[in-house]
Amino acid sequence: MRRGSVAGPGGFGPRPWGNTKEASMPKLARSDWYDLARDTNWSFGYVSEQDVFPEELSGTGRVPAEGWLAWDEPYKITYREYVHNQVTKDTTTYSVKNAIARSALFEKLDPGWKSVILAHYGAITMPEYLASIGEARMGRFGRAAAWRNTATFGTLDEVRHGQIQAFFPYGLIGKEPRADWALKAFHTNDWIVLAVRQLFDDMFVANDALSIALQLTFTLETGFTNLQFLGMAADAIKVGDLEFGSLISSIQTDEARHAQQGEPTIKILAEGGHKDWGQFLIDHMFWRSWRVFALLTGLSMDYYTPLEHRTMSFKEFIEEWVIKQFSDQFRDFGLEYPWYWEEFVNELTWYHHAIHLGVWNWRPTVWWNPDAGVSADERVWLEEKYPGWNRTFGKYWDAIGDNIRAGKVEATFPETLPLVCNLCQLPIVRAAGVEAGALASAAPLRHTHGGRDYLFCSEPCKWIFARRPERFAGHRSLVDRFLAGEISPPDLGGVLAYMGLSPAEQGQDATGYAWAQAAAAGATGARAARR
Repeated sequence: MRRGSVAGPGGFGPRPWGNTKEASMPKLARSDWYDLARDTNWSFGYVSEQDVFPEELSGTGRVPAEGWLAWDEPYKITYREYVHNQVTKDTTTYSVKNAIARSALFEKLDPGWKSVILAHYGAITMPEYLASIGEARMGRFGRAAAWRNTATFGTLDEVRHGQIQAFFPYGLIGKEPRADWALKAFHTNDWIVLAVRQLFDDMFVANDALSIALQLTFTLETGFTNLQFLGMAADAIKVGDLEFGSLISSIQTDEARHAQQGEPTIKILAEGGHKDWGQFLIDHMFWRSWRVFALLTGLSMDYYTPLEHRTMSFKEFIEEWVIKQFSDQFRDFGLEYPWYWEEFVNELTWYHHAIHLGVWNWRPTVWWNPDAGVSADERVWLEEKYPGWNRTFGKYWDAIGDNIRAGKVEATFPETLPLVCNLCQLPIVRAAGVEAGALASAAPLRHTHGGRDYLFCSEPCKWIFARRPERFAGHRSLVDRFLAGEISPPDLGGVLAYMGLSPAEQGQDATGYAWAQAAAAGATGARAARR
């Protein structure tokens, strides 16, 4: 090579334009080329629009093809920027993990917070991978080029989220073997896994692109998980769990971006005269998201997070963030509140408390150690945040505490399976003394389809099933499987084996019943508060 020449591609031979300084060219501002590069479309000559965007996978046929040209994402990013941002986040997050791995930080965490971590990894890691299927479906069958471009980044996001949330618990296995449920959970028939898996199959695995945009990105991510991850990261830092806090923060920044796909989609659907279809899809998934959100986040915020680190109750969180978020969205897009809105608001005062009581009672059936969260001080907090809690739920915990102090721990375990809803797959729960909403019923609700009676925990679950029974009727609940003879022997031991829980993996009280063994004055005070 001659002196002063510059190697061409691969280092072979000089570039004809001389040195790099002379060859530098001005760069266009992103705004000058972004829309042109993003909005690449084709005119199909040898196939039809229906061939390229089959309605079963796209779901966009209600609006003519030209109507989708107005789709525009609010958060714009190029591939170069995307890679730079993701590398920066991964470098920071994995560095934090590597530093903390050599410490005893995990061992020093509160037992309840450890349960938050284990429950999260088991219930969320594999769904993050599954969400990449939903994003990829929008990336292929979304009707607008801009939408497909954004969803492609979303696909990469969800793959990353699955990978990082599988790798972090892997590092905990030496300290907590049940961390392997991050990968194991979705390969079992644990009752919580059945509920979460059925929800996410409905939401993005067995769904079309338009429905995914409205149900995953608009309803679940924008309305629930994006806000939850913000709060969860903050709580993790307060508790002292820097590793988990760093992980959740790095995921939330991705969620905030690709969650924006729902807004332009519902806008175009409404402008095309199909707001009612969008309303139905959102009403359907808002209720389903609420059910699982109450199970995972409600228990974490009001019972598992150490009392001194709780910034607000679960009810306050929903009122301040979720309800406000959806109120703004409904107004902005001309949507109505879901028809069951009053019932949803009413459930904020009792539903997750009832589910918590059930999870603790059936604690051997979960892969974490449920924290009762009902010490004397915690009961004072619960009564303050949920007036009447001692009167409605405290009496159950009084009886449980009495049995433990009397050495009758076996009386606190379940003897059979609870009734399970054929839509949300969660136990049908009620609490005596709780003022139910107008739609609530003391008895399970029934709906007959194909000559069979199905049971439901609520009017919204029954409504979702009845609107599209062919979508849900084939799924068998845990109780269905039990009655069909799939679980043998037909007792609690057989159920635990069917769920894939070895004795070492079965949940126990997180504090070893320390809350019940505390001074009896706490229980006496609680009874006085009820009266």
